[in-house]
Amino acid sequence: MALDINARRNLEITEKMRDKSKKGTLLWVLDKTSTSMGGRLLRRWLNDPLIDRKEINDRLDAVEELKDSIILRGDVVDALKKVYDIERLAGKISYGNANGRDMISLKNSVKQLPEIKKVLSTTGAGLLKEIYENIDTLDDIYEIIEKSIVDEPPIGVKDGGIIKIGYDPEIDKLKLATTEGKKWILELEAKEREQTGIKGLKVGFNKVFGYFIEVTKSYLDQVPERFIRKQTLTNAERYITEELKNLENQILGAEEKVVNLEYNAFTKIREEIAKNVKRLQKSANIVSTLDVLASFATVAEDLNYCKPEVDDSGVLDIKGGRHPVIEKMLGAGCFVENDTYLDKEENRLSIITGPNMAGKSTYMRQVALITLMAQVGSFVPATSAKIGVVDKIFTRVGASDDLSMGQSTFMVEMMEVATILKEATSNSLVILDEIGRGTSTYDGLSIAWAVAEYIADKEKCGAKTLFATHYHELTELENQSDGIKNYSIAVKEKGEDIIFLRKIVRGGTDESYGIHVAKLAGVPKIVTQKANEFLRNIEKKNVLTGKKAEKEDKKKVEGQFDMYNYKLAEIAHELDKVNLNELTPIDALNTLVRIKEKIK
Repeated sequence: MALDINARRNLEITEKMRDKSKKGTLLWVLDKTSTSMGGRLLRRWLNDPLIDRKEINDRLDAVEELKDSIILRGDVVDALKKVYDIERLAGKISYGNANGRDMISLKNSVKQLPEIKKVLSTTGAGLLKEIYENIDTLDDIYEIIEKSIVDEPPIGVKDGGIIKIGYDPEIDKLKLATTEGKKWILELEAKEREQTGIKGLKVGFNKVFGYFIEVTKSYLDQVPERFIRKQTLTNAERYITEELKNLENQILGAEEKVVNLEYNAFTKIREEIAKNVKRLQKSANIVSTLDVLASFATVAEDLNYCKPEVDDSGVLDIKGGRHPVIEKMLGAGCFVENDTYLDKEENRLSIITGPNMAGKSTYMRQVALITLMAQVGSFVPATSAKIGVVDKIFTRVGASDDLSMGQSTFMVEMMEVATILKEATSNSLVILDEIGRGTSTYDGLSIAWAVAEYIADKEKCGAKTLFATHYHELTELENQSDGIKNYSIAVKEKGEDIIFLRKIVRGGTDESYGIHVAKLAGVPKIVTQKANEFLRNIEKKNVLTGKKAEKEDKKKVEGQFDMYNYKLAEIAHELDKVNLNELTPIDALNTLVRIKEKIK
């Protein structure tokens, strides 16, 4: 499925429009993955939904089995939690950047693959069987690391202490020299104390001077001539002996050699594993897929989602649909469910009217999100859902300037609309919210009307469309064009107040409740009262609003004027009698004078 940048942004699939955060997005709702690579794959799936009905249903069947079998899902999740990011580890190994700890992480991850394969051995879903059959347990990779790398290696690959005893005989021999060397130093220290009688004598080491014998100044008279002075301190002297120097050469030489040998051995092990990078990547992809499917199953169980029926019918039939993000934020049972029915015949375009804040945008977004979720293979927030595969989802929601490009809100809006009209097909889903509001009322109404007619026309477009608008005149399209149906958001009036019922009902409305919404928003009472006065005055003068606008427009089309505009009718009649070709300048002036008198 094609998702343009506007759809991704407006539907807030992977990031919030306001702060680019993950919380409050569809990804946030669906991400119960156990691995980093599973989380990345989920993000890719959401940005690139499937359009192949078989592939979609294969995923849904796998999710269904994982959801229904608590034991199976629990075993899978337990194993996945012990798996590190094999995908990233494979990349580090391939580029020669992996250290000893990366190797142990890979070993511990690979160790879980036979367990995962065992858990999936009795599954029935086709995709789970396919995963079972294609899992490479990577036993040889595990054995290489197990026999060569210590369980707790240092961070640096050149620090030594990374290769296990028994892997390389030469390394073992040199390691013995280093361990025995420490024993030799202790034996030398004890022997010198005995021979010299200096109780405070001790053998020390630093990186500058190497090994040395340190004697405090109170014992300097007991220092033998074979001691060679190395360094003078405030309270002590440091010496070396021929024997100590020989031991130092043996020990330090062995330590240096063993570090180099261990590094060389480690790089060879890393290169050997690097030859199997493709196998690692394949295993990573399989594990990631299983992780996402298990995540979908967990979410479906926790949030009471249903398995959608996905086919090529071109029908969207959603019963009890809910917005996945808002529902999770509000909590179970707090979201008002709504039905949706769109098809390619008599229900191609739904015109949705109702006041601001009533839930029009939420409703339209939820339909798009439910469709998208179904086509990535997820269960959906609904009582039931039949989803005819859509090829593209388009959205035109909200208003924004692009000042850097010198584009106004209306220009941005029209560019997005133009893209939709050019690219949408009869298999597409289109979400349009308040088309035309960025310009004058009559311009906006005209554009909205023309856009709705174009999209509804099967020959020109015929896309399944949800069209929210404040232009109540558009409700007349139901009677003039095939495939258009009117819906509105139910509102309950209680005195001067209103209650939004959040329910989509059949039929249009000619009420905007703008002043009521202003009250709810906290606009000062003195302002809303004044607004009510203006509204009553406007309605008395029969300014074109709602159904009144319709009647006036019809009169104008028929060349009629109401009694309120009788003067205009007289003027128009007089001007109609004037022959401009025979009119002299003095006659024109006289005509203007008469018209001016009539206007007074």
